[in-house]
Amino acid sequence: MATTRTVTMRSETAVSLTPLQWLICAVAAIGFAFDSYALLVLPLVVRPALADLLGVAPNSLAVNSWVGTVQYVPAVCGGIFGLLGGYLTDLLGRRRVLVWSILLYGFSAVAAGYATSVGWFLFWRCCTFVGVCVEFVAAVAWLAELFPDAKQRERVIGWTQAFGSIGGLMVTGAYYVIVTNEDVFPAVLGGHAAWRYTLISGVIPAIPLMIIRPFLPESPVWQAKKRAGTLRRPSFAEIFTPRFRRTTIVTTVMMACAYAAAFGAIQQMPRIVPGLAEVQALARTAQEQTISGVQSFQEFGGLAGRIILAALAAVIIGRRRLLYIFQIPGLVLLPLTFFLAPSGGLAWAQWGIFFTGMATIAQFSFWGNYLPRVYPTHLRGTGESFAANVGGRMLGTLAALVTTQLVPSMPGASVPIKLAYAAALVGTTAYIIGFAASFWLPEPEKEGLPD
Repeated sequence: MATTRTVTMRSETAVSLTPLQWLICAVAAIGFAFDSYALLVLPLVVRPALADLLGVAPNSLAVNSWVGTVQYVPAVCGGIFGLLGGYLTDLLGRRRVLVWSILLYGFSAVAAGYATSVGWFLFWRCCTFVGVCVEFVAAVAWLAELFPDAKQRERVIGWTQAFGSIGGLMVTGAYYVIVTNEDVFPAVLGGHAAWRYTLISGVIPAIPLMIIRPFLPESPVWQAKKRAGTLRRPSFAEIFTPRFRRTTIVTTVMMACAYAAAFGAIQQMPRIVPGLAEVQALARTAQEQTISGVQSFQEFGGLAGRIILAALAAVIIGRRRLLYIFQIPGLVLLPLTFFLAPSGGLAWAQWGIFFTGMATIAQFSFWGNYLPRVYPTHLRGTGESFAANVGGRMLGTLAALVTTQLVPSMPGASVPIKLAYAAALVGTTAYIIGFAASFWLPEPEKEGLPD
């Protein structure tokens, strides 16, 4: 029987959640939405932000050369501290780490909006990434242990992660409203730059989390072991012992490939759109509105992918079979979208990024469902953080830097067109490597969580 103290499921046949469990799901959903809001604001604002801070044209090579750095360096910082955060999640508890991570990236989101140089902009984006990387690992471990019933756990993690795409839609909508009405907002540092307002707005979703999350229960599994003195100390060395080595290596490689497709290709689309024939002749505000509109297609596609995965996660038993539903179509869709975007025009870019986002973003939710099932309690945060932070953040986001460095050597008459071809090359390579690695992905030993 579930209680508000342990927050466990009532039975295998339970069809409803307790009020406290609904509150936990709501807070987790807001948390995942805020994660995406804080991260996905960058593709929208990086071009105008760097243009303002550098004093150059938005589509210049000077901006392009900085974009990869601004996307990759924060990811490396997030990966390093996220790795430490996963270890602390196993050592100190899930809830405590969650609270401090929210405070960090809520504050840094506002501070980035007041940056006066590229250096400070980069620093505050690093802080935001650190908070997000730590929060994701702690939140997934926390949810998995609060819902021990296998099917209910799959649904809860799948559906709450779907709100990550809601966060992307929120920031896309916020950017559209802000660029349309930027002159009516109070001046920031003497100006009315839309990118500053958009960054500052990232603190809004954090407010309810800061208020509610400190009062929610700790993971009952972790807490019981801690009180009984049976909780083993987490160890990075242990995730490379024969029992876990294959799981650790394969999940790290595959998460790196998923993030490489996202950062090396999908997140470059807002900088490709201004180079399309229909967009070049538009006024600045209209261009930014069009960029926001195309980004919304990607976010709706990502949301559709997460919803489909959430619906299928508790139905399809084989994890590789579930992954292939998204991985194989993405292997075809991504190169078609980016290679043909310069000639296909705005409509092609919109619908291409919709379906590519559907196939790619769903894979992020897949890992949130998969990883808690392959590591025991004392290694759950550590193992998840290694795959997500070393693989996803530190290795995968390197693709953003590779893409921008390839731009000068690509064919095309403008930087956005060259960028489309570079993104196609990098994203397709990431998909091929990820698909090849999937043949070694271990199936979880059982539906329940390992002890």
